[in-house]
Amino acid sequence: MVAIVDYGVGNLFSLRSSLAVLGAEAQVTGDPAALAAADRLILPGVGAFGDAADALRQKGLTEPLRRLAGEGKPLLGICLGMQLLFDYSEEYGRHEGLGLIPGHVAPLAPDLPPEQHLKVPHIGWNGLRRRQPAHPLLDGVKEGDCVYFVHSFYAVDCSPSVIATAEYGIEVTAAVARGNVMGTQFHPEKSGAVGLAILRNFCEGKGGAV
Repeated sequence: MVAIVDYGVGNLFSLRSSLAVLGAEAQVTGDPAALAAADRLILPGVGAFGDAADALRQKGLTEPLRRLAGEGKPLLGICLGMQLLFDYSEEYGRHEGLGLIPGHVAPLAPDLPPEQHLKVPHIGWNGLRRRQPAHPLLDGVKEGDCVYFVHSFYAVDCSPSVIATAEYGIEVTAAVARGNVMGTQFHPEKSGAVGLAILRNFCEGKGGAV
């Protein structure tokens, strides 16, 4: 069973619908006991990093997530949920993350080439560049397959954990993995067949053992 972490920050309906298409048993819950009983966890998220981190703490989920990940339970962060896996974010001040993957989250705009006049937030479809050797989470995903991004911040100083990037004026961290902890900056639940393949890989245990 997959538990989708409900802490009041995230579009849970589309994610749960995608898992239903895959035939995966899923539960939306903010109960630490239910998270502990699940086979694997998905941490979604939209909005500001600081607000999301505060919501996790206020609902008593920060330490349970750290503990469960430390015990080896597979955890997939999506969009802001992926950013929360890192040490901290620079979004409107410094805010501490879960510290499950070394690195931090920085604003995208200052790093973009000014001559390209790229818009922030970065919204749209971009092709994936897979790091080699390919990570099992991306089984069935071909080089250049497009996925859907919506973000203004991105993960940096995390090269050892990067399993895929995307080009948006610069090379942007698109997906990360460190043992049983994984994350996608893009939204697999909004990325068609490619996103469903990634969610299926996670649900089938590819990239992280129970």
